[in-house]
Amino acid sequence: MTQVGMGTDTSHDHMLSSEYSSLLALEFGRDPVVDDEAAFDIHPPPVAKDKSALPSRPPVVTIMGHVDHGKTTLLDTLRSASVAKGEAGGITQHIGAFSVPVKGEVGRSITFLDTPGHAAFSAMRARGAGVTDIVVLVVAADDGVMPQTREVIDLVKKDGDNVSLVVAINKVDKPGADAEKVEQALLAEGVQLETFGGDVPCVHVSGLTGRGLDRLVETISLVAEMQDLRAEKQGPVHGYVLESKVQKGLGPVATVLLLRGSLTPGSHLICGHTQAKVRLLTSPSGQQIKLVQPGEAVVVSGWKELPGAGDEVLSGTEAEVKKALVNRIRKAEIEATLQDVDAINITRREERERREEELQAKRDRRGQPQRVEAEKSDVDEIKELRVLVKGDVSGSVEAVAGAIQGIGNHLAKVKIIATGVGEVTESDVMRAKAAEGMIIAFSVKAPKAIESLAAGQEVPILSSSVIYRLMDSVKNEVIKLLPVTIERRVRGEASVLEIFDIHLKAKKIMKVAGCRVTNGVIEKNKNARVVRNGETVFEGRLDTFRHLKKDITEAGKGLECGMSLVDFSDLQPGDMIQMYEEIEIPGSL
Repeated sequence: MTQVGMGTDTSHDHMLSSEYSSLLALEFGRDPVVDDEAAFDIHPPPVAKDKSALPSRPPVVTIMGHVDHGKTTLLDTLRSASVAKGEAGGITQHIGAFSVPVKGEVGRSITFLDTPGHAAFSAMRARGAGVTDIVVLVVAADDGVMPQTREVIDLVKKDGDNVSLVVAINKVDKPGADAEKVEQALLAEGVQLETFGGDVPCVHVSGLTGRGLDRLVETISLVAEMQDLRAEKQGPVHGYVLESKVQKGLGPVATVLLLRGSLTPGSHLICGHTQAKVRLLTSPSGQQIKLVQPGEAVVVSGWKELPGAGDEVLSGTEAEVKKALVNRIRKAEIEATLQDVDAINITRREERERREEELQAKRDRRGQPQRVEAEKSDVDEIKELRVLVKGDVSGSVEAVAGAIQGIGNHLAKVKIIATGVGEVTESDVMRAKAAEGMIIAFSVKAPKAIESLAAGQEVPILSSSVIYRLMDSVKNEVIKLLPVTIERRVRGEASVLEIFDIHLKAKKIMKVAGCRVTNGVIEKNKNARVVRNGETVFEGRLDTFRHLKKDITEAGKGLECGMSLVDFSDLQPGDMIQMYEEIEIPGSL
């Protein structure tokens, strides 16, 4: 056991992994059998060594940049569509894919991916860069280099061998625009522009007026020619899911970017832990198509379950897909079990070590009387805002979950209990109820019957189609979990001048303080405290509050009045009676 590196895991209750079990079988002269059937899977075909003989394919171009720098408007003008008006808050929430023909070159086109610019969609932007050939970095001439601009530059630098960069300085026609200043800022970030003798093309454009867009398309086309992009049009399909959602009448659908092979209706696909027999192929503009070739994006319907955004799409025969899917699911279950085995082994080892330490401690004490001290945790229990996230497409759900999960501090935080795609359902409400949580609905609706059910079960539903508003709402909910600070604000002060005895019925005597209001306003409904020699000797409420013989509710500065306090009869001349109110100040993140 020691020879195979298991010196620390030789106890009788240690659970063996399959690898160690095989080694032990060999030691006992047995021949462990590897089940080839159970190991079967579908993989991408090997990359051709000589691509020069392959047909050319359209370049995949990703439009990236900071939020509100005009990426979608720029793309709208390129394809003469109006997607920006349909986006909530004017911010792109999904990855859109569009094919734009190159003017003057018959049969040539460019596939554009439009990625969200908001910080919450970092994962989606990174996914867009992972399947792209050329990144067009859009920078507003009136705004300059911003956080997401730097993030895109870093993404391109990491994958510099496979991705080319083109800079588009947008909004050059806007008052206050300074394209040269932006170029200097990009140079400072390490972007070697052609303007300064580098190799990164830079084009000045206006998405609003269309200025410079022809030159931008020409530049992209030239960069693509230099890359000499080619792919097999025959053979197995290889692509990636850009986004997925449940569409009414079609069920689960996914936008797939094809990298190799040709996709037709009736093809059998596998993606992660789901499969599809392609029922319908639809272009991003909504037209039904019969053939999809490398470099093109298409909406695929016919999935058994919703595929995950960013997952690899591969094709095979119906039998191959079914066999591979069974093995993938079994492998995932085995991996989950192995993780449990590891956790069990670690727990058992820690328990043994703890018992050994206790025994050693007893030996060291040598019979001395034991003293047990209660341990007090220095860290208070962290409060959790438990949320169930629903969204219209898987990419958005992933981005929203990632964005809100970071909200909180050492006192309160967000915990994602579940995520899903589609409208809010009854099971979502009951799951949130069981977890004492809430539901976040991003760009999806909750039917009226479900809203009524949620209200009856006291399960809040936060709905929004704009990511930053949703984040603000979640932040406010987390702040409600934080401990509040009670601040006391003095509203008025009165000085005790003299003490009077007031004779009541049944020979009872009540002490009343003759006072003068020295600051602010004395109000009867506020809290009262008595301050004597700088120290508070009593806190409570006013009992009697009169001016002359008339009961009053408030008295301003300079007014003389008589006061007595509930359950306090020790007022003395010189005391200060302060009226204050308690204000709750919420915590802050």
